[in-house]
Amino acid sequence: MAIIRKKELAGMNPDELRKRKEQLETEVHSERGAIATHGKPNNAGRYKEMRRTIARINTLLAKKKG
Repeated sequence: MAIIRKKELAGMNPDELRKRKEQLETEVHSERGAIATHGKPNNAGRYKEMRRTIARINTLLAKKKG
């Protein structure tokens, strides 16, 4: 999955954001498995960006909720 830009995230509705967050969380989970077995992620930059994107989505969902 490609990394999502802030503008793209801002244009999504809450259902799309939740779906994208779920996809990212599954990818992060698999990367964490790789870290546990190999000691390092397959792509450290991508892992970090996925975590940041999840945080951005959480922030946007909180703003749209309130």
